[in-house]
Amino acid sequence: MRPIPLLSAVLALALLGGCASTSRVMLASPRPALAPEQVRVYFTPPPGRYQEIALLETASGPFTYGEQNKLDEVIAKLRAEAARLGANGVLVQDTSSGYRSGGVNVGVGGGRIGGHSHVGGGVGVDISPTRKHAAAIAIYTGP
Repeated sequence: MRPIPLLSAVLALALLGGCASTSRVMLASPRPALAPEQVRVYFTPPPGRYQEIALLETASGPFTYGEQNKLDEVIAKLRAEAARLGANGVLVQDTSSGYRSGGVNVGVGGGRIGGHSHVGGGVGVDISPTRKHAAAIAIYTGP
């Protein structure tokens, strides 16, 4: 295999591995799938009765910047998963920002090879954003 296609495949797998998926815990049988645009988002329980279909959890992607963009992304993921389960609503329970341990790192190293001394140093800066996490309940409202 040529090095370039192999490198491309490895990079693609690394990027896909960094994508956050939506996890679910089923509470009831799923219904026929809907379009995500049909799923309403609730931050307080809707009036009337509703059936809880699944518990959902998701997070924004590793390269999403801006709080509004992160929230939009997690809401879109919740709506898409709820739609797959036939839920016509998502009751958001919690949103939070992930822990960020990034910053600036400095390293220095040295060694001696064949009578020559070598010293090197480097500075690394982590510019990746924190992720937004969300938990919700996929619900079905109506008759």
